[in-house]
Order: sequence, then structure tokens, then C-alpha cells
Amino acid sequence: MSETKKTEKNVVAIITMFFIFAMISFVTNMAAPFGNIWGITYPWAGTAGNLMNFVAYLFMGIPAGNMLIKYGYKKTALLALLIGAAGLGVQLLSGLVGADVEVCEIGGIMTSLNLFIYLLGALICGFCVCMLNTVVNPMLNLLGGGGNTGNQLIQAGGTLNSLSGTLTPMLAGFLVGTLTKDSFPDVAPLIITGIVIFLLAFLVISFVKIVEPQGNLTEVTYEHSPLAFRHCLLGVIAIFFYVGVEIAVPNIMNMWISRMPGEGAAAVAGSLAAIYWLLMLVGRATSTAISGKVSTRTQLITVSSVGIILIVAAIFTGNIETTLNLDLGFITITDAKVPLSCVFIFLCGLCTSVMWGGIFNLATEGLGKYTAKASGIFMTMVVGGGVMPFIQDTVIVQAMGVSYLSSYWLVVAMLAYILFYALVGSKNVNTDIKVD
Repeated sequence: MSETKKTEKNVVAIITMFFIFAMISFVTNMAAPFGNIWGITYPWAGTAGNLMNFVAYLFMGIPAGNMLIKYGYKKTALLALLIGAAGLGVQLLSGLVGADVEVCEIGGIMTSLNLFIYLLGALICGFCVCMLNTVVNPMLNLLGGGGNTGNQLIQAGGTLNSLSGTLTPMLAGFLVGTLTKDSFPDVAPLIITGIVIFLLAFLVISFVKIVEPQGNLTEVTYEHSPLAFRHCLLGVIAIFFYVGVEIAVPNIMNMWISRMPGEGAAAVAGSLAAIYWLLMLVGRATSTAISGKVSTRTQLITVSSVGIILIVAAIFTGNIETTLNLDLGFITITDAKVPLSCVFIFLCGLCTSVMWGGIFNLATEGLGKYTAKASGIFMTMVVGGGVMPFIQDTVIVQAMGVSYLSSYWLVVAMLAYILFYALVGSKNVNTDIKVD
């Protein structure tokens, strides 16, 4: 194959992976605004949908990695898109049936069938995004040639991921306006839009020829586990904590502000969360521009350090109130009375933006034939995005009675581990293991 044709096929594959990156964020970021609605009736359920979304990674991560080896990147992506459409369909169904069917009592409140239907839909969507993540991250890293250029492609795809993440909570917030237990029909158009996009994406990708960056892996012999590499093992732990940070930082803020008195609180909360995701977009776009010159490790050290500073500043700022006026075009906040802490919290989006690509890039560096298997293991640990916010809200805030702001000390601890990984844990000390 000529270099020109090979390059053209790589470009098609890269664009396709960028689109999939956006779809991942669209599905994931619907969990928070939907959780706000369910949380009005069932206080314990505010992060339950998000938890189900990420618990799916625990069960699907390794099978998804094995699917890459057996079926390839394209077929795995196509199956994931169909599963995603089905998951959104089940979530839509929860707004239509089961509200009058009582199932059991949880936390002293009788729980209806429609909540369990919603949670099933969230779990199915989790299977979808796990499979898509398993496809897109190693493929972009490999198409970029690994190293700083591999990270550059992951960050570029992450920019579109953040754009989608910016729009989703903002649209949900504006559709809902003021939060009530009957707000679910208001966001139904968003779910229907998602189903249509998934089905269109399935049709488009079906006709796109995608180069398999590692060729046929079914005949490869694996003498070791990817976890035999210390930097991969510690990176898996770092991913668990990172996704916990990425999801908890805006989602807990979203729940906190949504529950404040005053008309339109949900819309303000959605806009604040959207600013966080917008800043993630800015951070990833910046990283895309500089990754050819600034090492992944340097970027990760910097953003984890600054992230710790911002969250600590938010905690010590307390509930000092400020009036927020912002006009960013598609995000407008007028005379909103919000805690000053929110400013430090959404600024953290600049820091979390770089972490996913940085950790994945450092942890898979030098793995060679073990990359696909490592990707599956990484996706298993994305369950942290469900576990850690659930602990922060349900355990620390709801059960222990700790304030929303004080609960962010958990985020500080997770960021501290990521800083450790960037400084020490990311070094490959197992170069003696053959990877070809």
C-alpha cells in the first residue's frame, strides 16, 4: 500500500474515532441531570444512574478488550452503537411506564418500577460507552505512533468529547428549568436525539473503511499480563481515581446548586457544569497544540498540582456568595447568586482535561502487543467514575451529613495519587519484557 493511501485511511479512521469520542461524552453526561430529577423523589438515587453507567465498565472492560482482539476495532464500535441506542430507549421507557408500580422500600421510601427501568437503561448505556472507550483510546494512541504524538491525538479527540460534555448538561438544564419530580418528560427530546444519532452513526461507520492499527491479533501469543508492567498497573489505579475526579467535580456541584432555593436553580447548575466541560475542551485543545513539544509527564504533573490547589481553594472559600454574570454565547448566566467556590470548582476543568489522555498514554507506553488487553483492563477501572462520586454524595454527604464542599477532600486525595503517578509511578521499569 502506498504511503498516500495509508495516510488517507488513517485520516478516515482518526475522524471516525473523534466522532465516537463525542458520543461517549454525550451518553455519560446525561446521567447527572437525570439523577437530579430522580433525586427529588429518591434522595439516595441522585448518583445511582451515574453509578450504574460506570459499574458497567467493571463487567464489560475486559470482554471489550478481548472483542478488539477477536473482531477488530470497527465491529466492536458498531455493536457498541446498537447497544447505546437500546440503552437510551430503555431510559426513555422509564419516563412512560412503571410510575404506579411499587416494587420495594429503600431508605424509608417506597420505590417504583420506573426507577429500576431507568437504572437498567443506564447500565446498558454503560456497556456501550465502555466498548467505545476501549476502541477509541488505543486506536488514536497507535495511529499517532504513541509517545507525545499519540497523546496529541487522544487530546484532540478529547476536545470533541468535552464539547459534547459541555452541551449535554446545559441542554438538559435549560429543558428542565426549575427542578421538580415531574421534570423527566422535559428531557425526553434529548434522549430521542441521542437514539437517532447513535443509529445514524451506525449507518455511517458501517460504510467507512477503518484501518486496524495492529493488524490481526488473533494469532498473537501473550506470555504476560499487561499488569506485569508496573507503570501500567499503577496507571490502572490512576485511571480509577481520575474518572472519579472528572465526574465528581462537576456532578456534585450540579447537585449542590440544583438543590438551592430559587427559580431556575437547575438551569444555573447545568450552566456551571457546562462551563466545567467547556474548560475541559479548552484544556484539551491547548494540550493538542503543545503535546508535540511538552511531554505528557510534564503536563500531568502540572495539571494535577494546580487541580489540588483549586479544589483546596474552593473548600476554604466556603459559602461566600458571589453574583455571576457570564455570556459565552451558548452559555449565559445572568445575576446568578452562587457560592464563590463554584468558580474554583469549574476552573478545575482545565486540569482534568489533560489527565485521561496523559494517564492512558503513559500507562500504555512500550506495551506493544499488550496494548489491546491493557485497554480492556483500563476500561474496567473506569468504574471509578461511578464509585467515587457515589461515595462522595451518598456516603459522605447524605449518610454522614458532611457538607458538599467538605466532601471535596475526597477529590483532593484522588488528585494527590495522580500527582504521585506522574512523578514516580509512570516510569517504565519493565523494559526487559518482550512486547513484539
